[in-house]
Amino acid sequence: MFRFAAEHHFYLYGLVPLLGLFFWYAFRMKRRALERFGDRGLIQKLSATVSRSRQVAKALLLVTAVFLLVTALARPQFGTRVETAKREGQDIIIALDLSASMLAEDIAPNRLQRAKYAVATLIDRLDGDRIGLIAFAGQAFVQSPLTVDYAAAKLFLDAMEPDLVPVPGTDLRQALHRAVDAFKSGVANHKVLVLITDGEDHGDLGSDWSQRTREAGIIVHTVGIGSSQGVPVPEFDQAGRRRGFKRDENGAVVTTRVDEATLQMIARETGGRYFRASAGENQLSLLAEEIAAMDKRELDAQQFTQFEEQYQIFVGVALLLLTLELLVSDRRRMRVEWRGRFA
Repeated sequence: MFRFAAEHHFYLYGLVPLLGLFFWYAFRMKRRALERFGDRGLIQKLSATVSRSRQVAKALLLVTAVFLLVTALARPQFGTRVETAKREGQDIIIALDLSASMLAEDIAPNRLQRAKYAVATLIDRLDGDRIGLIAFAGQAFVQSPLTVDYAAAKLFLDAMEPDLVPVPGTDLRQALHRAVDAFKSGVANHKVLVLITDGEDHGDLGSDWSQRTREAGIIVHTVGIGSSQGVPVPEFDQAGRRRGFKRDENGAVVTTRVDEATLQMIARETGGRYFRASAGENQLSLLAEEIAAMDKRELDAQQFTQFEEQYQIFVGVALLLLTLELLVSDRRRMRVEWRGRFA
């Protein structure tokens, strides 16, 4: 199969007829100038060594060389080979807690914004891995399915706010089960769930999540975000202005703290690790390194046809013609008879 990879350069072929017209006009004007210079017979004798045919040949060599160089610039391709492109990586799902307690400001600007920044940084460090997002609070749902479109994943991440999940609270069991369902069939130890939460579970975690997660071959890394000391949960009006702190039915300020014991247990049961993210300390970079160090598997393989570049042939011939144009003289040898001139 033959094709040009840079057809937009075809307009340069217009130089070829223009160059041909230039040489035709130059030869014509030269001839007229010689005719005006003097007697035609005398001029022919004085210019007997000049070869008109060689001048034309040199002009043709230049025009042909330009034609070949334009052809080379258009990148002619013929001859193909089939190549296989493989993409290796892991399937990674990040489950982000969107409960009201994630608005606590023990980590500036608040737990949720710090967590989203850390997730965005993790996405930027991925290379070939598929990433998915799960939003959860009192219930869980898939915010973004597994994809290699990191820009789209970050757009979905930006939209993750507490009002996205209508049911309040924090149900870790639902988040874990939703993650198992979100993973497609794959190879064990190549499916990673990152659970980012303050760990205050308001549901019944139970034990069935552990069996389902292990059977699916999912490694769960947990990230506890926030302080271990109780901090108040802010409340905001519809305009986004703080109107105080959340209070219970008795009027006492509701506080929130990281439940490290639960998160450590989840990570331990699935072969993962627990990371702590708090003010002045951010171990999420260690999490990114942990994921990057894991063995990768082949996620996708595609065959595509690669065309062979052949421009070098045209460049080589053009350079040869230009060299010949320099070597060929527009003069011809004349055999002069001297015998008898001095007798």
